Amino acid sequence: MPFEAKRCGVQFKPPSIVVIYEDTETKKVRKRIIPVRNFSKYSDYSVAAERLKNHPRHRDYLEAVSQNQLEKLHIILRDHMQGLSLEHSLSSFRLDPEENLNKLDDEKLARKKGQMDELFEKNRRHKDDPNFVYDLEVDFTKNTQEKCSWDEESDDGF
Repeated sequence: MPFEAKRCGVQFKPPSIVVIYEDTETKKVRKRIIPVRNFSKYSDYSVAAERLKNHPRHRDYLEAVSQNQLEKLHIILRDHMQGLSLEHSLSSFRLDPEENLNKLDDEKLARKKGQMDELFEKNRRHKDDPNFVYDLEVDFTKNTQEKCSWDEESDDGF
């Protein structure tokens, strides 16, 4: 792999993906601006991200960039094209434990699930990891102030 991607971002005018990468042969850090063509506020971000990642001209630069990250960048570009602010777009990727996910539409729910999957993979321990423990037991202390209706005994006998 002749290029190692260090950072990625977006540029709104013209709509582009910006990649900061290191040329592994010369050890120089460079910036590449990849224009996002044929992309509108109605485009499917996952298809556009896959098409960009597999494009022969950009494939070497985007090899180390995950599909998920490219999709996020395309979502930010699409949100901008729809008139949403950058802050609003970025906040849709943040996880709030108090947020009711049942009230979200399918696209926003998919964003949240993607974030949860990414966080899970980041925190996941494999057998080969140095901090791996086979049978880890964790004692979660109960909060006695919080009571739920299903915690109370019912008359049904279940």
